[in-house]
Amino acid sequence: MKTIDLLLTQNVDNLGIVGDVVNVKAGYARNYLVPHGMATVPTKGAIARLAGERERMADEMKVQRTKQEELLARVTDYELTLERSANEQGVLFGGVSQHEIAQALVAAGFAGIDDRAIRIGDQIKRLDSYEIPVVLASDLRTQIKLWIVSDKPSEQHAEEEIEEEVVQADEAPAEDSTEEAVETEADAS
Repeated sequence: MKTIDLLLTQNVDNLGIVGDVVNVKAGYARNYLVPHGMATVPTKGAIARLAGERERMADEMKVQRTKQEELLARVTDYELTLERSANEQGVLFGGVSQHEIAQALVAAGFAGIDDRAIRIGDQIKRLDSYEIPVVLASDLRTQIKLWIVSDKPSEQHAEEEIEEEVVQADEAPAEDSTEEAVETEADAS
């Protein structure tokens, strides 16, 4: 396979940062990097021109890395609960995607987590608890606990509520009748 050396003019995930000279396959260079303006031929002038931007980008990446480490420390062992509609067997009407999990985490105050950081294979389609990997960088990984619960109360919970309402309804008239009896006694004296 033929490979060529290119100078990166932009950061490219899993390849390098601005100013890096990288060795890539010819097709990747011809079809993606060069047409999108992400790379050029490495000349001494171009390397010198991008040296300052490379240093600035390296500093930005250090700051970003620090933020990612802080975010990782906060999100580690976090438990997230999502309510979804499901049938009696616990199968969801629709699924839960990594996008929905990422949005819920951002709404919970974990700004900086995007869809690519949440690593689930397929959509989640059942009510249950799941261990969800969160990968902010190749060496910054953790897991969160995700609970998918029904948006309807369970039958048992509903039956308990009905029983409580029946008991309260039975007690309420009894209290009223004792109050009436006390009022009648007070009127009689």
